[in-house]
Amino acid sequence: MIQLLKVTKEYEQPAQPNLIIAADNLSLAVAPGEIFGLIGPNGAGKTTTLKMICGLLAPTAGKISVNGVDVERQPDEAQKHIGYLADFFSVYGNLKVWEYVDHFARACKLESRIIPARVRETVAKVGLESKFDAFVEGLSRGMKQRLGIARAIVHDPPVLVLDEPASGLDPKARLELKGLLRQLNREGKTVFITSHVLSDLQEICTSLAMMEKGKLLRVGKIAAVMRDANSVRKVRLRLAAPGFDLCRHLEERGFSVQPSADVLSVVMAHPGSDADLALLIREMVAAGAPLCGIEEIADSLEAVFSKLSSGEVM
Repeated sequence: MIQLLKVTKEYEQPAQPNLIIAADNLSLAVAPGEIFGLIGPNGAGKTTTLKMICGLLAPTAGKISVNGVDVERQPDEAQKHIGYLADFFSVYGNLKVWEYVDHFARACKLESRIIPARVRETVAKVGLESKFDAFVEGLSRGMKQRLGIARAIVHDPPVLVLDEPASGLDPKARLELKGLLRQLNREGKTVFITSHVLSDLQEICTSLAMMEKGKLLRVGKIAAVMRDANSVRKVRLRLAAPGFDLCRHLEERGFSVQPSADVLSVVMAHPGSDADLALLIREMVAAGAPLCGIEEIADSLEAVFSKLSSGEVM
C-alpha cells in the first residue's frame, strides 16, 4: 500500500558546505491493512518521511508510491488515496463541526450531491455526532484531534497518515484515539503513524520501523522486532507455597536467576526455545516445585529502541 524505494532527502544548510540528510536511502513496504508505526527521537527524519509519502516534499532521490500510484509523478491522483493529519493542523474556531468537515470535503473535490451525507457519516464515524452543530472553538483537545481525523478521512482514502496524533492528549483521549484507529483499520484503512508515546504504538501497531539520524535501524512485524532485540528471554516463575528452593534449583542447572520482591517468585534468563522451557518446567514439577504461574517478561518498546539506538543489538 505504501512503498519507499531508496528514498533520500537532503537539505542545504545556510552558509555551510555540508548538506543535512533528513532521510538516508530509505526502503520499506507497508502492506494493506497494516497499522505501521514509525518511531525515533526528534530530528530523526520522521516528519520529513511522512511529508514525502504525502507528496508535500519531493525526495532528492528514490521513488515513493501509495496504492500503486507514484506520488511524485502523479501527485493529484496520489492525493485521492491519502488522508494526512499533521502534528499541528488548523482548526477554524468560527466554523461549526459540520461546516469544518464540509469545507474539506469540497477541498477534496467530492461531488456536491454526496457531500451532506458524507459529512454526517464522517462526523458520526469519529464520534462527534453530539457536536455536529457545535462551534469548533468549543471542542476539547481530544475532540479537535477527532475532528482532524474526520477531515483526513472525509474523502474515504485507503491510507491514513498521522503525525503525532496523540500529542497533548490526556489518557482518556488517548484511549479513545486508539479505539478510533483500530476501528478505521478494521474498516480496511492502512494506517501509517508516528508517535512519541511508544506504549500506545506497541499496543496497536502490527509493524514498525525504528529511525535515527535519517536511517532505518530496524523494520518488521512488531513481534519480530521485539523478539530480535532480546537475545535472552526473561521468565517469571511463581510458586503456590514456600518450601522449594527455586533459586538453587535453577542456578544448579546453569540459569541466571534474579529473586523477586515476592519471596515466592523468581525471574530467570532462559536462552532456549519454547520446547526447552516446557521441558524445564516439567522437570521442576517432577522435582516437587509447586509451580502456579509462568510468565514471559517482554521489554517495552522504549527499551527495545534504546538498545537498537545504542548499538547493543546489531
